[in-house]
Formats: sequence, C-alpha cells, structure tokens
Amino acid sequence: MQPLIWKNLSAARRAAALRRPAQSAQPAVAAAVRAIVAAVRREGDAALRRLTRKFDGVTLRSLRVTETEFAAAEKSLSRADLAALRTAYRNIRTFHTAQQPGNLRVETRPGIVCEKIVRPIGRVGLYVPGGSAPLPSTALMLGVPAQIAGNPVRVLCTPPDRNGRINPWILCAARLCGITEIYKVGGAQTIAAMAYGTATIPKCDKIFGPGNAFVTEAKQQVARDAGGAAIDLPAGPSEVLVIADHRANPAFVAADLLSQAEHGPDSQVVLVTFGEKFAARVQAALEQQLAVLPRATIARRALKKSRIFIAANRAEAVSIANACAPEHLILQVANPRAPLAGITTAGSVFLGEWTPESLGDYASGTNHVLPTYGWARACSGLGLTDFQRAMTVQTATRAGLRKLGPVVERLALAEGLAGHQRAVRVRLDKISR
Repeated sequence: MQPLIWKNLSAARRAAALRRPAQSAQPAVAAAVRAIVAAVRREGDAALRRLTRKFDGVTLRSLRVTETEFAAAEKSLSRADLAALRTAYRNIRTFHTAQQPGNLRVETRPGIVCEKIVRPIGRVGLYVPGGSAPLPSTALMLGVPAQIAGNPVRVLCTPPDRNGRINPWILCAARLCGITEIYKVGGAQTIAAMAYGTATIPKCDKIFGPGNAFVTEAKQQVARDAGGAAIDLPAGPSEVLVIADHRANPAFVAADLLSQAEHGPDSQVVLVTFGEKFAARVQAALEQQLAVLPRATIARRALKKSRIFIAANRAEAVSIANACAPEHLILQVANPRAPLAGITTAGSVFLGEWTPESLGDYASGTNHVLPTYGWARACSGLGLTDFQRAMTVQTATRAGLRKLGPVVERLALAEGLAGHQRAVRVRLDKISR
C-alpha cells in the first residue's frame, strides 16, 4: 500500500486512486450476467440446477431446504453458538423496531384531509452470500426487518456447499427470523429466479442482500426491467475507509483494514492519515497480522489494489472520505464526533478506537447491508422502511372541494390539461345547483 500525498495529486489522479477495483471488469461482468439471467428466464429450475453444478460443483435433488435439514442445523451448533445468534438477533430487532414509521393524517385546509398509510411489501427475496465465507449475519440483517415489517412472503436464497448443504449458522439465523422458505441457489442466477420466478422459487416484488460483482450486476439488470423486481440498493464487494491520527493504535487500524480485505480480492480498503511515519507503522502491523490471518492470501490480493492517502489536516481527510463515499467509515481520531459533523457520504460510521466495524457487521443492532461503489452519495443503508411501502390517501368534503377546486382548475388549465380541469368543474357545477 504505497502512500499517496493527497495535495500532490491532480483531480484525475485522485479519481483514479479512489476507483473501485472491480469496476474495470464491469463490461465483462454485465455480459456474463445477461446470459445467466436469460437462461433462468428461459429454462427456469433446469437452468438453476445446471448453473449450480457449474459454479458450486454440486448436483442437487431438491432446491428447497427441508425440515430435517433445519433440525440437523440446530443440533450442530453449541448452546453458546445459539446464544450468540440470539443476542445479535435481539439487538438488531431492538434497533429496527425503533424505526417503525407511523401512519399520519393531516387536514391541509378545512375539508381537505391527506393521509399516509404504511403497508408491508407483499413478496420479498432475501439473498445471503455463501461462497468462501457464508454470512449468517446477513440472514439476520435481512430476516429481522422483514419479520418486523410482516412481509407475507419471505424467500431466502443462499448457495450450497460442495455437499449440497447450507451452512447451519445461516439456517438457525433464518429460523430465528421465522423464515422457513429457503432455497439452495446462489449467484446471479438466484437474483434472476427471485425476480422472474421459476416452478420452485416464487417471483418476488423486491430483492434484498449484498453479493459479489455478479450479484450486484444481476440486481441492477432485473431492476431496470419492468417485468423484473425492485432492489434494495447496490451492495457489492466490501470496502472500508479508516481515518486515523498519530494517537491511533496501529494494530487496531491494521485489524480494521484486514477485516474488510479478507472478504474477497475485489474488496477495497483505504487508510487516510496525516504522516508517512504512522502509515509505515500501520504497514508493519498489517504484515504482523497477515502472518497469522487464515485468509491472508485473499487479503493480500485486496491490499494490492488498496490505498493510503496522506492528508494535510482533518478537513482534507473528511473531503477524501466524502469523495470516496465508503461503505464503512471508521474514525480513529481524537474526539471523533468533531469530524463526523462534516461527513456527508458514508454507509455506516464507527466512532473511536473501541468501535471496530465488526460490531456493526454482527451484533450492535445497525444493519450491515450498505451501499458500496460510492452509492452512499445517494443511497442509505438498509432499514425497516425498505421492507414497507407507503401510499397516500386523500378525502375532500363538498365544502373543501368548493374552496380548493378553483385553484386546481386554474393550475390544470395552465398545463393545458382540460380533462383535469373538467373533473373538478363537473363537481363544482353540481354543488352550485
């Protein structure tokens, strides 16, 4: 991770240094995903089985997880394991329950009442990544808000291992959330299945969950199709940006960087600090921890594409963070709430040396499904309201229409929409008779 002095970089070099590593392969990924989506739409379950053999190396007799498999998963975990899942579940549920929006009713003027009513989305598809690191935490992050929202149909899909089994932690997490409809399918093909439906997997109205570049691209493709499905947000390969001053513990900083680098070779980690001496101390700590990290090979590949920026001061460090719009932002600086006031674009922020990003990933209560690739400039992390939809209702009395109707008529005619004006006028004429 070669340190780069931010003030010495041109605008073009700054943009290049902040570019996510997986973006260079985007055209090839998009083409591959289009072919997968087309195959699933054309062949349905047969395509899912074929692609599962190709990508996961397993031939499945049944795509759906059975009750026997649920029971075996629960028996395979220790009491301490199950207790940890329950603690995380309770914290996530507490935080998301507090996000419950209320219905509202407002009389905007006498005789004109406007309301907003919240309803759960009918059918939601939850994608939990598997691959080299199955993520039971994601089952909680998706399952808990879906449970609170009360979505009538909740489908969870996750890739099987080479023995055709689902990680028992994922099954136990899903069961805590009341999810029983789980399918052994992963990757872009799963997104297509949930978007369009197959004989086995029901069509969903909205798809949730993070994934690799292929999953992210699949979500975006089906969201652009009127016959597909809505999506939560573009959540792709993991990323973190750490702002650390000279008072920070280099071992803490290195551990936070590695916690994201170990996700995959396309993950991005960025360190923003204020001097090359401290950067060198972090580099040394990285080497020490890589020596004992089980996923060191993956982490090293991610680190090769990662960056260290030397900022002149805190204001410049904040501007770098906002330009990056990272999924995770960690502020390991003295008085971390001070720079927080200037942060405008981040998925989730972690304040101070005792708040590792891992807390948010697993059990603090916030959601770890967050915008990546700079989407934090416009998107928020997942929350309860993403599993709901609101509709407005309005009611007018005769007196209310008599007062407001002429205003609507004038505005409608200003737009040249006589039909709109007439819908008001026929009623006003009736009232005046």
